[in-house]
Amino acid sequence: MRDSLKDQTAQGTGETWTLLRLLRWMTDYFAEKGVDNPRLDAELLLAHVLKLDRVGLYLNYDRPLVATELDTIRPLVKRRGQREPLQYLLGLTEFWSLEFKVTPDVLIPRADTEILVEEALARAGSEGQLLDVGTGSGAIVISLATERPGWQMTGLDISSTALEIARENVEKNRVENQVQLVHGDLAELPAQQYDLIVSNPPYIAQREWDELMPEVRCFEPQLALLAKNDGLECYQQLATQATSRLKTGGWLLVEIGYQQAEAVKKILAAAGLVNVFVRDDYSAQPRVVGGQK
Repeated sequence: MRDSLKDQTAQGTGETWTLLRLLRWMTDYFAEKGVDNPRLDAELLLAHVLKLDRVGLYLNYDRPLVATELDTIRPLVKRRGQREPLQYLLGLTEFWSLEFKVTPDVLIPRADTEILVEEALARAGSEGQLLDVGTGSGAIVISLATERPGWQMTGLDISSTALEIARENVEKNRVENQVQLVHGDLAELPAQQYDLIVSNPPYIAQREWDELMPEVRCFEPQLALLAKNDGLECYQQLATQATSRLKTGGWLLVEIGYQQAEAVKKILAAAGLVNVFVRDDYSAQPRVVGGQK
């Protein structure tokens, strides 16, 4: 836009910044900056600052904003315009109808990853042991724990800062008695046997990096995104260990990237897993590959 919010408020035109006026300005500004869903992002950001829900915004369209509110919203608008993810600005996101704290130390959980949760639940009885490899914010393991209270679950991550976020989310969602968090590398999984191993591992190849959206490329942790061997290294490491870490009949379930389904199927089958399958997401894109010991 020709003027920033700071410029416009500094001009002292005498015009009042009502909630609706600011919402429209933010929507146009975000659209110019290439933000997806600019109106929704404007509503969520403004609701966060004003401590309202979206219905509250609609009921207060004519309310004037005071200077302190404008001072608070201004830097957040600028950061979103620079394509910093909305979830990091809010410090929270929703996954599996649960609330999770997120910071730039962890990947933002995506709705597509709920397919992995669905597939795990379809194979989880009333009791068992589960390992979530590369747990990040803990979204997957915590979501599963809330659905299967009889299971004991472990979240593994190489990042100690990510584990601190996961620990807060475990407490927030009250699954401390079920979920243990462990610092470690997926190249050497805990020497234990599990009924289920699940993972949304790094799977972006270096050649794909420049094609990623700015929100991902510039702000989310590379450690949780990039993988060697054309994005397949982590699948190879997980499949190699699966037969010694799974109980007989246990499953390895992994989220995959674009056009990786056939390659990952072959990796799991070559490692000796059987009943290998691919599950599409709700956009008809292959999303999860699994195999059984």
